[in-house]
Amino acid sequence: MSGHSHWSTIKFKKGAEDAKRSKIFSKLSKEISIAAREGGSDIAFNPKLRSVVEKARNSNMPADSIEKAIKKGAGELEGFNLEEFILEAYGPNGVAIIIEGITDNKNRSLGEIKTILNKYNGKMVEGGGIKWMFEKRGVITIAQNDIKRSKDDMELLIIEAGAENFFWEEEGLVIYTKPEELEKVKKFIEENHLKIESANLEWVAKETINVDEDTREKNQKLYEALDDNDDIQNIYWNI
Repeated sequence: MSGHSHWSTIKFKKGAEDAKRSKIFSKLSKEISIAAREGGSDIAFNPKLRSVVEKARNSNMPADSIEKAIKKGAGELEGFNLEEFILEAYGPNGVAIIIEGITDNKNRSLGEIKTILNKYNGKMVEGGGIKWMFEKRGVITIAQNDIKRSKDDMELLIIEAGAENFFWEEEGLVIYTKPEELEKVKKFIEENHLKIESANLEWVAKETINVDEDTREKNQKLYEALDDNDDIQNIYWNI
């Protein structure tokens, strides 16, 4: 679920996430370590690390766990042997899915994910078979309760910030940026005293599809099974 139904994605995830705080911390720890390895341990000069640390803090991840993950990624502690992966798949009734993950054993992770897909009527697709349906974009969300300006003022501000596009939803405002401009747009919005709910680089479907309730429920079950896997970080759909 992406595009115009971005908050549907959040709702889709929320039930599964609330039940397993420790799994969330484990996934955030991996993401922090990868970001520190790629761009260094100084949050001031590593926007990717800064973003994921903010996400970890918002999830109430303990400060010492965040610090340990940074040190692992920066090579200050031993035991860091992680790599990122991206997989493409079809869910029930032809729903397109992109799966991102971090693992210390890629063969094991691939085997586990294939088993999950087979169990819930999905299937893996060769590289490129799904990805062309998506594009990488910066996605910023601002909750309706945190918007204290008029709609016209908000839209002028978002345009001035340099956003590519934006959509109003019942729950708030979804803003899209070019990947390389996410941090710039985010900073501009924050400097104008607006609280950002989330800001991430995401795979956004170029075109979304409408599905019946049965297809949605089947894909929800697949989502929950995939999300329960420790090595899977993000799951994107074209529903």
